[in-house]
Amino acid sequence: MRDHGTIAVVGGGPAGALAAERLANGGQHVRLFDEKLAWEKPCGGGITHKALQQYPFLAAAQSHYKAIEQCELIAPSGRRVRFRIQHPVAIFSRTDLNGLLLERARKAGVEIARERVTRIEGEAGEWRMTTTSGESRAAFLLLAAGARNPFVGQFVAPIASSDLMATAGYFIPGQFSLMQIQFLEGISGYIWVFPRLDHASVGIAGKGDETPTRELRRIVEQWIGENGLSLEGARFFSHILPSFRQQSIEAIRVSGDGWAMIGDSAGLVDPITGEGLYYALRSAELCAEGLLARRPEDYALHLREEIIPELALAARVSQRFYHGQVFGESVAERMISLTSQSENFRELMSDLFAGIQGYRDLKARLYRILPSVAIEGLAETLFQSSSFAKVTVKPIVE
Repeated sequence: MRDHGTIAVVGGGPAGALAAERLANGGQHVRLFDEKLAWEKPCGGGITHKALQQYPFLAAAQSHYKAIEQCELIAPSGRRVRFRIQHPVAIFSRTDLNGLLLERARKAGVEIARERVTRIEGEAGEWRMTTTSGESRAAFLLLAAGARNPFVGQFVAPIASSDLMATAGYFIPGQFSLMQIQFLEGISGYIWVFPRLDHASVGIAGKGDETPTRELRRIVEQWIGENGLSLEGARFFSHILPSFRQQSIEAIRVSGDGWAMIGDSAGLVDPITGEGLYYALRSAELCAEGLLARRPEDYALHLREEIIPELALAARVSQRFYHGQVFGESVAERMISLTSQSENFRELMSDLFAGIQGYRDLKARLYRILPSVAIEGLAETLFQSSSFAKVTVKPIVE
């Protein structure tokens, strides 16, 4: 029998759980499928000040995260600089973050099924999903199961390897208080140390078509040893994240007749930093708002206005950020030098980590806060011929 009112959410991470909660609170019947539910995901788990302001219930969950106020940036040469993050980053264990959001969904009335969806068939209003325990039906399908979601290819082209970022690292037990970012020569990515409540996520990210995961693992293990950390009791992780090129972001398609994608499934991750939690939560919110207003097409339109332009510009800048040269040294070297020399630049870096400073007005701020002799070369290397007006975002609805 046809299940007229059900919205099926495939994936119980932050995007899926928040969308399910918002839809249920809006009076919809929602069934969420995830075979793991609250589980540890191999990423930093950082929630920016911007996200904490947007979702105050996360800021209030102080027992679930570690607030980090100090950051150390390390250049490829080994040069280091520390600065204070004026608006602390909240770093969650993903088990805790997912569990918190799933519990809110459960209290809102979401029907949560710890099952794996193995097959999706049908069409708008008549989706049929085969799970590990049977069959389920729904009128609308919301995909929130990550970049390697096996069902993405049924609705859009599968994500290319050149649009993916590989990660590898360890959860290292102990008490840590300093967030560290190490930039590397020749790699479009970085090593991170993100302190959590009782351990740290120490990992490395690199473009999937540039550096094999086994090489990333070797590099991060060597870095861990050289920096006095121990792997005793540590757990290894590896994962794949979206890291779209500009042309892929501009052509992104996130919804169609009776279906939508949110979070990593839609490729909504910053191509420079790899940060995706804010975009996961915000895309879930925008999608839920469109569905509750009975205007599901609004989701893609609002995403195009608010999020896609920022990510498209980040993708355009990404290659120059990781591989550009300023007066014979890398962008990262120049950036860290400026951070050590200028209070204004340290404030800028703090705002970038807080999510307050976006890419679209970054060039203007660089010119405003620093003398031309100090900033010469950096802004032009990153933003040459890349004014926001030249980033063309194509329609993302059917």
